[in-house]
Amino acid sequence: MPKPLVAIVGRPNVGKSTLFNRITGGRVAIVEDTPGVTRDRLYREAEWSGRQFTLVDTGGIAAWPDDPLVAQVRRQAELALADADVILFIVDTRAGLTADDEEVAALLRRSDRPVILVANKVENFHDPTLTHEFFRLGLGEPLPISAMHGLNIGDLLDRVIELLPATEAEAEETALKVAVVGRPNVGKSSIVNRLLGEERVIVSDLPGTTRDAIDTYIRREDHDYILIDTAGMRRKSRVAAPTEHYSVLRALKAIERADVVLIVLDGPEGVTEQDKKIAGYGHEQGKASIIIVNKWDLVLKDEKTMAGYEETVRQELGFMAYAPILFISALTGQRVARILPVVDAVGEESSRRIATGTLNTIIREAVALTPPPAVKGQAVKIYYATQVRVKPPTFALFCNRPEEIHFSYQRYLENQLRQSFGFIGTPLRLLFRSRKGK
Repeated sequence: MPKPLVAIVGRPNVGKSTLFNRITGGRVAIVEDTPGVTRDRLYREAEWSGRQFTLVDTGGIAAWPDDPLVAQVRRQAELALADADVILFIVDTRAGLTADDEEVAALLRRSDRPVILVANKVENFHDPTLTHEFFRLGLGEPLPISAMHGLNIGDLLDRVIELLPATEAEAEETALKVAVVGRPNVGKSSIVNRLLGEERVIVSDLPGTTRDAIDTYIRREDHDYILIDTAGMRRKSRVAAPTEHYSVLRALKAIERADVVLIVLDGPEGVTEQDKKIAGYGHEQGKASIIIVNKWDLVLKDEKTMAGYEETVRQELGFMAYAPILFISALTGQRVARILPVVDAVGEESSRRIATGTLNTIIREAVALTPPPAVKGQAVKIYYATQVRVKPPTFALFCNRPEEIHFSYQRYLENQLRQSFGFIGTPLRLLFRSRKGK
C-alpha cells in the first residue's frame, strides 16, 4: 500500500527545499537564494523511528505577477495538499509574518489536513519572542527549527510520526522506476501527465520548466511505477545558469537510478546530436530503454512515413537497435496507452536470467557455426559461458585468448543471444575472461 505522504508548503524562499534535503539525507532538491527555484512537486522516501513515509517538496505559494507560471505553481502546491496526510507549513522567522504567509495559512485552514507550523531559520531557541507573531495564523504553536544547521529536526519528525495515519506493514518496494529524459520542450512532462491522468507535473511552452527530477508514484493494473520527469538536457555550451547545471546533473542521476528510460524525441524535429548524447547516457549505464517519438500528430505523413521515420531513427541511434520505438502524441493521447505495457516488457527483459546449460548450448552452436577468427595461426577458443548479473543481462565467456576477441565477433555473439532469447529493449554486456583449456 502507498506510504503516508508529508507535504512541505510555504511561500518562496523560506527554506522548504533545505528542510526537504535535511530530512531525506541528501542534496536532492535544488537550493538557491532565488525565490521560486522549486516549481514542481519533488518526492522522496524518508524514515523516522521505524516509520516510512513519502516527503514532497512544493513550489512556493505566492503572487508573482512577472512569472507566467504562477498559476501552475500554486496549482501544484494545492494538489500536494489534497494528497497529503500531514502538512509542514514553513515560515521564516528572519523575515517575519507576511501577507503571503497569511494567504497560505488561509488555504491550509480549508484543507482539513493535520498541519505543523514550522518556524525556520531560528538562531536562538531560548528566545520565544521570535515565533510569537506566527500564532496569529491560527495554526497552533510554531515549532522552531533551523533546517540549515539541522537543529530541532528530530522534534519536528517526532511530531510528524505522531500525526501519520496508522498503516499496515509496508511491503518491499517493487515499483519499476521509469526516467523520462530528452531535450527541453520535447513533451516529457506532458507524457507524464497523460500517464497519470492528471496535471501532476507543470507543463509550459517555456523550455526548462522542469528543474528537478520529479518522482511520481502510480499503479496500473496491479503494476507499480515511479515516473521520474527530468529537466531537459541542453548542450553544455548552452548550460549557463547554475540552477540549470544542477538540473542536468539530476537528470543524469535519474537515469542512473532508473530501471527503464524513456528517451523522448521531438517528432517534427527528428533526431539531433543532443538526442544521441542523451540516449547514449542510458545505453552506457546499461538501462532498458524505449524510444518515444512525441508530437506525431504534427508530422506530415502518408502510409510510408512511420516506416521511413523508424529507419532514420535506427540509423541515427544505431547503438540502440534493441530499443523499441513508439510513435505517440501526448497532446491528443494517441498511443500513450501503449507505453506502460512496453515498460513492463523491457523491464522484465532487463531482469531476465538464462540457465547456464541453455546459455552454453546457444554459445556452442554459435561458435560451431562461425568460429572466432584465428590469430597468427592460433585458434581462439571459447570454453563456456555463464550469466553473472541482470540489469543489464551480463555474461562472462571464458576463453584462451580473451584479448583477441574482435568487437565484430562480440556483436555476432550478442546477435545470437538476442535471436535465441529476445532481450528486447535492454543492452547486453559480454565479458571475456581468460581460462586455459586442457
